[in-house]
Amino acid sequence: MKARRVVVIEGEDAAPEAVRPTLALIDRLGLAIEWLHPPVGDAAWKTHRSGFPDEARQAIDASDATLFGATNGASAAALFYLRWGKGTYANVRPSRWMPGYNSPLRDPQGIDLIVVRENLEDLYVGIEGNLDRLVALGMRSGRMGQSLAELGPGKFAIKLITERGAERVIRFSFELARRRKARGSQGKLTVAAKHNVLPESDGLFIQTAARLAGEFPDIAFEVFFADDFARRIVQSPREIDVAVLPNMYGDLFSDEAAGIVGGLGLAPSGCYGDGYAYFESVHGSAPDIAGKNVINPTATILSAAMMLEYLELEEAARRLENAVERVYAKGEALTADQGGRASTTEFCDAVAREL
Repeated sequence: MKARRVVVIEGEDAAPEAVRPTLALIDRLGLAIEWLHPPVGDAAWKTHRSGFPDEARQAIDASDATLFGATNGASAAALFYLRWGKGTYANVRPSRWMPGYNSPLRDPQGIDLIVVRENLEDLYVGIEGNLDRLVALGMRSGRMGQSLAELGPGKFAIKLITERGAERVIRFSFELARRRKARGSQGKLTVAAKHNVLPESDGLFIQTAARLAGEFPDIAFEVFFADDFARRIVQSPREIDVAVLPNMYGDLFSDEAAGIVGGLGLAPSGCYGDGYAYFESVHGSAPDIAGKNVINPTATILSAAMMLEYLELEEAARRLENAVERVYAKGEALTADQGGRASTTEFCDAVAREL
């Protein structure tokens, strides 16, 4: 079998402490994977006078996928390239409760949902500026009944949703729901936005979903306002199968979904485009615990399992995921965020034993 080429970007602070043992666990599976470690971040500045030199970009372009730790800014240019440069428009964030997860809910049994976050548009296009730039265009607030000039100094941010961007992530989500249905899930897609307040931008997202629903008659389809959807994540999470949301809502509510099963330390993600994907834990770089060997590596390990599945190494992905599940079921080597006392190393050693 031809070796898969995977770029590894460890990130900053405590993130490398989760990435390195994850690679060691995958190496135990005896897979044909070539790990590529291009210079990125602070190390790259020392050798290349750039946080993201051409060598790193070329390595990503020549690879099959990237495993990314978490960034506090030093590796951000690489992350931006993985997202916008590689067009990874669908951010898939699963939240599945496993026995042993420290959920705040009385009964988390059976929670198994995915939030798909549109990954490139919305407020994340990063178009901001001084309000006087809009004043110069003569813009008015139809709801406030006054010109923007009357509001005084301020800032603005543009929320941008395109037909192409909405259609591709919603179609991706319908197809994901169909694949999950084939494995025994509900086969339902939920779409949420604030289309009652933003009938043009969020309204386009909802209208696109309603149009595409006709192409997937085997998938149940429902629409909620974003704030109501936030309530449903907590009150009736078992009713959610796959949900797709514009970028900002998806970012917020996927964290909420992680919270109900036990926290961001358990939250993996994969970002998929038409020809590339990268994988990273949802949590940040955790500078407050850097060097302490206490970061929960579960999110990184499960992100790596998603990566193995993407690389068509499904059996290895299930072995890795099942090993993590058995460690939690036993409850003997859990990290502090899950009510245990184990170090990162001790948790990973327990996963290795289960493998």
